[in-house]
Amino acid sequence: MLDCRGLACPQPVIKAKELLEAQAPQEARILVDNQAASQNVSRFLNSQGYQVMVTPQGGDFLLTAQRDQSLPVQEAPAAQAACAGPERVLVFVRSDTLGRGDEALGAGLMKNFLLTLKEMGPALWRLVFVNAGVRLCCQGSQSLPALRELEQGGVSILVCGTCLNHYGLLEQKEVGETTNMLDIVTSMQVAGKVLTI
Repeated sequence: MLDCRGLACPQPVIKAKELLEAQAPQEARILVDNQAASQNVSRFLNSQGYQVMVTPQGGDFLLTAQRDQSLPVQEAPAAQAACAGPERVLVFVRSDTLGRGDEALGAGLMKNFLLTLKEMGPALWRLVFVNAGVRLCCQGSQSLPALRELEQGGVSILVCGTCLNHYGLLEQKEVGETTNMLDIVTSMQVAGKVLTI
């Protein structure tokens, strides 16, 4: 069993990746200590052709992964990033407001900014939400309609699992994929352009 308790993001995913690369097991058991890590590791294992059963154990989560030959091995977001190309734009959103000063004004500006992003057309490739920016992807956010429209139009949306956990919003996320720092860093590395707001 791979014990990833106490490891900060993205270490549980990296450890799971190392396990699969070193041993290519038919079955793997991985223990994590938070729901964000459970979701991130499960998503990674699914992308590698494993069916995953998650069993809560007190405050921990035991992930039991079985290789399923009928499942195609998919590219995880970090691997998909390699296909981004120089013309693709990643928008890195680190706050739920745009600018500093009046909070209500900043919230309105952010909503309008996200509504207007579709004007970038096919160049807009991925949105990454971290820190307070993850609130924009959760229940009650005025920006949800704009984000859903972008996602339905093919824009990838990644939402930091550690940040969701920190704000107690993991269960309230309504748009995007819960992700980890490995996917975020790889996405930034291969994007043609990164816009930080």
